[in-house]
Amino acid sequence: MKRVRHRAPGRFAVLRTRYRWLDRLVRAGGRYVSYHGYAYAASITYFTVLSLLPLLMVALSVTSFVLAGQPAVLAQLRAEIDLAVPPSLNSASNGLVSAIIDQRLKIGVLGVVVALYSGWNWMNTLRDALTAMWDQQRPPQNVVRMVVKDVLALLGLAAALLVSFALTSAAGALGNVLLRLVGLADAGWVHAVLPVAAVVLAVAANWLVFIWVLAKLPRTPVEARSAIRGALAAAIGFEVLKWLGNLYLEAVGRSPIGVTFGWLVGLLVFVYLVARMLMLVTAWTAVGRTPKSQPPVRSPQVEYPADVPHDAELPEPARR
Repeated sequence: MKRVRHRAPGRFAVLRTRYRWLDRLVRAGGRYVSYHGYAYAASITYFTVLSLLPLLMVALSVTSFVLAGQPAVLAQLRAEIDLAVPPSLNSASNGLVSAIIDQRLKIGVLGVVVALYSGWNWMNTLRDALTAMWDQQRPPQNVVRMVVKDVLALLGLAAALLVSFALTSAAGALGNVLLRLVGLADAGWVHAVLPVAAVVLAVAANWLVFIWVLAKLPRTPVEARSAIRGALAAAIGFEVLKWLGNLYLEAVGRSPIGVTFGWLVGLLVFVYLVARMLMLVTAWTAVGRTPKSQPPVRSPQVEYPADVPHDAELPEPARR
């Protein structure tokens, strides 16, 4: 004997059935959790920090080559270091500077090699994360070919980001030059519109970058048009995070401890938030290609005789 009752769908299930955008958000969140998006975001953050040291080595090598060809600038740098450190450490600091200048080529080569290795791990993790969020299987492939493709994708992404940041940085200066050419440099309303135009240009540049990231970086590329709306959301979110990051740096820059350690903490948080945003946007984009979830199914309606109470136990229907 089995008791049969009416089961009405819950309030939230009814809302999901009524509003497609809510159903899509819920399914995206479920995919993000089920496919370990938070773990991929942490891995991307880890390899980003791991890549900082070799990049600093490369920057130090380039600076050393410049200083080696500018003896006057090098002498001024040594004098500034002597003033900044205690007199007892002057000889050690000068020896360290001389050693860096002499070993600049080795430092640069080692930095490039380690940067390529850590960068490949970063790109490999990013591509695997996007592949998982798209609900794709990682296809079997030759290891050498996979590494080459990942390194080329890393270089392409780095170039795209450099162009994006360059456009963002040069937007204000370029706008002022154009305003002077057309004779609107003294117009007050133009200076109010110019920052908005710079933000729009930055979002447009980031939009193109994220379309490429969402559509072409998964192990099995998808159509670019499938990623258009998700890439736009990621571009807007990226600009919001950049704005919040600038506010944070201004806040921590008011204290010596903040200047020393605040930038590192801010970088970790920024990279992690960007990685989580990218995973969520990819999951949201991917579930948009799948059918809408089915609405809750009501329990079968049972006709009760007039003299039988609603909660009475009835015999189960015979199985066929």
